[in-house]
Amino acid sequence: MSSGSIAWLQCLCRAATRALPVTGAAISVMVAGGTQGLAAASDTRSELVEELQFTLGEGPCLDARSQGRPVLVPDLAGESGARWPAYTSAAMEHGVEAVFAFPMRIGAVRLGVLDMYRARPGVLPPDAFDLAQVFTGVALTGLLDAHEVMGADRLAYEISQVSRYRVEVYHAQGMLQVQLGVGPESALLRLRAEAYLQGRRLGDVARDIVDRKLTLERDEA
Repeated sequence: MSSGSIAWLQCLCRAATRALPVTGAAISVMVAGGTQGLAAASDTRSELVEELQFTLGEGPCLDARSQGRPVLVPDLAGESGARWPAYTSAAMEHGVEAVFAFPMRIGAVRLGVLDMYRARPGVLPPDAFDLAQVFTGVALTGLLDAHEVMGADRLAYEISQVSRYRVEVYHAQGMLQVQLGVGPESALLRLRAEAYLQGRRLGDVARDIVDRKLTLERDEA
């Protein structure tokens, strides 16, 4: 995915924010091989909240991708938000009170999710819902075009570069495996837990570990 493609996706996020009754938008992608991560966002807050789903491993955005259907949460403080307790709490701390997640899919292929955020609770009106799906289709077309031009492997590589924090996360995860004597899943879980406890972004904590500014200790049996 070239820098031009990223700029285009960022423009799309900002356009969606202007056209719809939302305060922010972000696009995360998932391609062959399991590469996933944030690709573009309309603003810093949306970027932070979008990353939370990867930091915490839960959220309406991940559910939308796995279920292949929109997940609409007009009030995170309500009953529906309780499905993702860690994500809901963290998202609301960043000033987000409603999330609307639209999967970018064609047939059985799911390339990612277009997420939209609101600073206040409220449903997405039917006309806005229809327009959000149009934006999702446009984003999907853009990703498919990039995939056609570059191929799956190159696209996966470019996404990993765009999601720069993911590279550091993978590096930190490997270091923790060695330092703590655990498997990859446990290492990532410790990394996520540390980011949550510190109230920081996953990539920032991972960078501190890679730079050896932060050392995590083994859990006592």
